Amino acid sequence: MNIEQLTEKENRTYEDRRLDGSSIIMECLLEQGVDTVFGYPGGKVLNIYDALYRYSDRITHILTSHEQNAAHAADGYARSTGKTGVVIATSGPGATNLVTGIATAFMDSIPMVAITGNVPTGLLGLDSFQEVDITGITMPVTKHNYIVKDISKLADTVREAFAIAGNGRKGPVLIDIPQDITSAFCSFANKPATIPEPQKRFTLDGEITNAAQVITQSRKPFIYAGGGVVSADAQKELERFAELVDAPVSLSLMGQCAFDNTSERYIGMMGMHGTKTSSLAIGECDLLIVLGSRFSDRVMCDDSFARHTRVLHIDIDPAEINKNVSVQDNVIGDLKYILSELNRQIPPQSHKDWMEQIRAWEKQYPLVMDAGNTQNTVLPNDVMETLDKLTEGKAIITTEVGQHQMWTAQFFRFREKGTFLTSGGLGTMGYGLGAAIGAKIGNPDKAVINIAGDGSFYMNLTELSTLAKYGIPVVELVMDNRVLGMVRQWQKLFFGGRFSNTTLEKNTDFRQLAAAFGIEFYEITEKSAIEPTLKAAIELNKPALVICKICEDVNVLPMVPPGGSVLEPIMTIDS
Repeated sequence: MNIEQLTEKENRTYEDRRLDGSSIIMECLLEQGVDTVFGYPGGKVLNIYDALYRYSDRITHILTSHEQNAAHAADGYARSTGKTGVVIATSGPGATNLVTGIATAFMDSIPMVAITGNVPTGLLGLDSFQEVDITGITMPVTKHNYIVKDISKLADTVREAFAIAGNGRKGPVLIDIPQDITSAFCSFANKPATIPEPQKRFTLDGEITNAAQVITQSRKPFIYAGGGVVSADAQKELERFAELVDAPVSLSLMGQCAFDNTSERYIGMMGMHGTKTSSLAIGECDLLIVLGSRFSDRVMCDDSFARHTRVLHIDIDPAEINKNVSVQDNVIGDLKYILSELNRQIPPQSHKDWMEQIRAWEKQYPLVMDAGNTQNTVLPNDVMETLDKLTEGKAIITTEVGQHQMWTAQFFRFREKGTFLTSGGLGTMGYGLGAAIGAKIGNPDKAVINIAGDGSFYMNLTELSTLAKYGIPVVELVMDNRVLGMVRQWQKLFFGGRFSNTTLEKNTDFRQLAAAFGIEFYEITEKSAIEPTLKAAIELNKPALVICKICEDVNVLPMVPPGGSVLEPIMTIDS
């Protein structure tokens, strides 16, 4: 639609007018379809927050307790809705508090626009109060960033930031705006947001045809899919592709929503804590088809990964091809488009013997919980499987980072896009509760549960006050083993059982804590209480804290040791 095609009433909206910088920011956010922002006010964003007050009927602002969690909330909003998340913070410590949240989004390719304030342009570079070079600080962890020193460039900068964040391989973009720019006036005209075309391909014609030929020649194909499938909204195309190729499917941690975990083709997660079946499939397949994954070290484990098999890598980012693993074939571009084309070109394949071998391995090496030397009746797999049953896999699950994160990926069966939100690349303890806030704001009709370890919980528990303030019905489920479980597990295995600073030894009364924040409290201490307690907390439809007592000796297995081969995971640990 161009301006000439607008009605007279609509055309008036697009006429030039003089607005202050803060109003220009609001108008540009509205152009991009933004209805919710997360943040924390401060001196250098006072003009922006005054504009938020004036635009409060069109843009909702969620005030968190800490800027880092505001960034995680914008991240969770983006992952669960497919929209670009927006976070606002003031200069100095407000801006630096965003850095971990921005880096989390960057590592996982999540679209986010972070808006920070700064000192007036005349004070830049003078070590002024609460001045930091936030563009310099965030350069390594943003897709692009800006400092706007000219009011006439503000609108186009905001528009360009959204285009960059949401196009190609997605990621965070930061806009730093000096205070005087937010109060200066400038001629402004609205523009309709442009929707970028998918980046279908970057290289030569014939790559997809070549890939189709390679696939049809394979006798033991194995599909490994990552978060790029979710980002490209290509779940249906992947489902069809797996049926046509007649192949087993494994997923990365970031790819858990890419394929229905209840499918008979799904053989579990791959990598350090992946299934034995996926490890054996890597060793025996004759073609590894990698879709939207970057070969993280937690997947490869060592340099022997896929060394003896042909690898076909399909990804939107050319920089990922041959970066960590040498591949024989590749296609670069939008996964949804590429998979659609492959589905059109590939005739139905049949690999009966290969699929029977896969099922035999699954029977021989089922994924079971290693309970350690404990008589504890509450095991994490029981909790995850019960949660899966109660929600029919349709809830949005966020996690912190640690053992509970792996147990969630192993035992909760994800079925739908945007239902598993976790910090995969950066591994950010404290991510989940902020992300759950953003997810619930963006998806008010879905149940949202944040699964945390007690170590992570202590990093962000102040956000319980945010849940209470807005009445956000998130269930905070804490797997309480009184230790930093994942680090302790490593100390047990590789540091002679010397548990240095991983025993928390805190005497927090969680019931009183919940009461202090004004939210409901539940506790699980035995297996029989798991289902009724979780059911009550979910059906309450109010903010709730659920403490689930588990033993510190419960381990995450399988586990590939540092420097070990993915083909040889540890299956048991002696206590």
